[in-house]
Amino acid sequence: MLYSKYFLPTTKEDPAEAEIISHKLMLRSGMIRKLSAGIYTYLPLGLKSIRKVEKIVREEMNKAGAIELLMPSIQPAEIWETSGRWDFYGKELLRVKDRHSRNYCIGPTHEEVITDLVKNDVHSYRQLPLNLYQIQTKFRDEVRPRFGVMRGREFIMKDAYSFDRDEEGAEESYWKMHAAYCSIFKRLGLEYKVVEADTGSIGGNFSHEFMVLADTGEDQIVSCNLCDYAANLEKAEIKQDLKTPFQEQLLSIEQIQQIHTPDKRTINEVSSYLGKSPKDLIKTMIFIADKEPVAAIIQGNHEINHAKLKNILNVDMLETATLKEVKDATGCEPGFIGPVDLKIRIIADNSLKSMNNFITGANKKDYHLKNINTERDLKVETFADIRNAETGDLCPRCNGVLTFKKGIEVGHIFKLGTKYSQKMSASFLDQNGKGKHIIMGCYGIGITRIVAAAIEQGHDKDGIIFPDSIAPFNVIIIPITVKPGQAIDKAISLYNELTAAGIDVLLDDRNERPGIKFKDADLTGIPCRITVGDKGLARGILELKTRNQDNITEIPIEKAIEIIMEKVTLNI
Repeated sequence: MLYSKYFLPTTKEDPAEAEIISHKLMLRSGMIRKLSAGIYTYLPLGLKSIRKVEKIVREEMNKAGAIELLMPSIQPAEIWETSGRWDFYGKELLRVKDRHSRNYCIGPTHEEVITDLVKNDVHSYRQLPLNLYQIQTKFRDEVRPRFGVMRGREFIMKDAYSFDRDEEGAEESYWKMHAAYCSIFKRLGLEYKVVEADTGSIGGNFSHEFMVLADTGEDQIVSCNLCDYAANLEKAEIKQDLKTPFQEQLLSIEQIQQIHTPDKRTINEVSSYLGKSPKDLIKTMIFIADKEPVAAIIQGNHEINHAKLKNILNVDMLETATLKEVKDATGCEPGFIGPVDLKIRIIADNSLKSMNNFITGANKKDYHLKNINTERDLKVETFADIRNAETGDLCPRCNGVLTFKKGIEVGHIFKLGTKYSQKMSASFLDQNGKGKHIIMGCYGIGITRIVAAAIEQGHDKDGIIFPDSIAPFNVIIIPITVKPGQAIDKAISLYNELTAAGIDVLLDDRNERPGIKFKDADLTGIPCRITVGDKGLARGILELKTRNQDNITEIPIEKAIEIIMEKVTLNI
């Protein structure tokens, strides 16, 4: 491609709207342009990179035995109502009506559509196993779209769905996809980690996330310093330390005392006022679980893990209670709520089992209680791991401790079981003629997010450093001058030979200063730069620079094609 004929509008300054590096560099390098909040046009450079990601994903999915199809983006409300997700999915589901006032949604995911398809066309065990996938645009109405395509409302995703006769087959399908994903991210040239994850709104009972490691990542990766255990923050388990300091407290159990804490509502305010540590206080939070109030209690220095609590309660909906709901459930306003004599269900974190003489709200404005003892004073329904993991917590698999890294979720695989097939009556006849529900799996990859994640992982002060596998162009040729002469003639000759060999080449034939061309080459992240100048040609050499290195190498003209091809091939 000739630069002068290409649509590549680069900019020098960081856009004011951009918060993270990938957003800044995708705008500056001319990969995307914003149309509306969380909705972007993919310019030619960005689309080329996306298509290369899609090619790798498609090849590995096909190799793993998955079959490509394409499903509608507009989905009727009926199938979502059948699955029970029309109301459950919430405001992220963009609902629309057609001219006949029938309800539809713009698909954020396709479990309902694929299950409806399979239930109508798959009836016998002989048609299973089956794995169907698509690469398509999705829409999720994020409450606060940000970070460019990293958390946009409209995005391109690969989603696959497996259908099996039994658990053994479903297990095989799951790990086949796991292996395919590992191959995909290896070919993409990204540093990644596979972690255990919560299933969230998709459902199911087992899942893994594929995280691209990046210091700017939004997600926390929790891993052990000794074994291979790794999970996201929502899923990370905590082994209860049997030698917790609370077991070494004074054996004497003090009597409950009510203490005046005027207008002291937060953990920090109360602990400071009483001269105590936050870990000596109990935090009580009220949630609405499937329309019923429930209290969750943890140490004051910890945070409740919403996903863990939801799983322990085994509910479809779990939301933090509103001020009115808190008052209705406890008879008190937030800041002074405590678990003593509370008339609703209480779920307590494991760490509270052995905690004595702690402080908590008195369910009375401006008052707290001290010397509370779990066993004596509380009616706990369930003790469970309901808090966020923290650095130094014990690994649930070995004697190691948990450490934290940052990452970006780019892939997620699920074992769905019969969650959708049962509700939507997707069944088959086994070899004995008995009807059974199909066992499903779900496997997603964020295509557009991968491009952004690659930039978050690979960049410097000058711009993007793309892996060769997904760089929009593999080679950029920069003639020092485009005036008629040896430099431009040789540049065109190189361009033609490399293009004929199947290499994506950009020839910068603009009548610009070399410095401007070099800056744009660095900004767009093209892995291999070839500079052609009259002085070098007189000496029989060209200059080669790779984007991830500072040094420039002189290469002989007669071996230039061979050397460039080797560089590109080695980087793929």
